[in-house]
Amino acid sequence: MGFKIKCEEKENIGVISIEGEVDMFTSPDLRDKLLPLFKKDVKGIIVDLSQVSFMDSSGIATLVEGLQWSKKNGREFVLTQLGTNVKNALALTKLDNVFNIQENTDDAYQTVCKS
Repeated sequence: MGFKIKCEEKENIGVISIEGEVDMFTSPDLRDKLLPLFKKDVKGIIVDLSQVSFMDSSGIATLVEGLQWSKKNGREFVLTQLGTNVKNALALTKLDNVFNIQENTDDAYQTVCKS
């Protein structure tokens, strides 16, 4: 599976959809897509991880960086549709209690809109 990132804005919310493996080779691409969203006036950012087959520590570090940027800028940062591998990686690092994780995209939108 190749690596793809789709970035769009819907209803003043940044949405990033990732497909493939997020590792030390691809996490810089994810960072490059996240950073510009924090320079825009969006309510929050939703990261759709439904198509992520694997995530290593560098991918997790990039998500933590996104969370830090969001807190610094007073915006929501929501992860949604985590597959088993990503859920396990976040649980292993105890970050599943740090991130705002929603089961589906509709819940993620509602979370951002409430903020």
